Amino acid sequence: MSAPDELRLLPWTTPDGKPCYLSADCDHSRLSRLADDMEAAQMDSGEQVLVGAKAVLADTKAGERAVRFALTRATESLEDVLRIAVSRGERTSWTAPPSCSRESETDRR
Repeated sequence: MSAPDELRLLPWTTPDGKPCYLSADCDHSRLSRLADDMEAAQMDSGEQVLVGAKAVLADTKAGERAVRFALTRATESLEDVLRIAVSRGERTSWTAPPSCSRESETDRR
């Protein structure tokens, strides 16, 4: 939940790499839900990348190309996860007003 005058850092950037923000009074706007879904997909992808990177590191015969690929994907996933952490950290310090009811996690799935 973001405060009315605050901005939410979105999980994507502009074409030239600048951060995107959303100003919203409630977390259940269409764009906010899209951002939530994208963050969830990025977290799932990060888990898959972690499994793959561990497998490459455990393979003593893995070549430089495989290691570089795994490290590149892991770096991309880490960027996504850190961006999500920053965004969520900014949103957790504020409590929603009573007029802005929050959907439960199970209601959105």
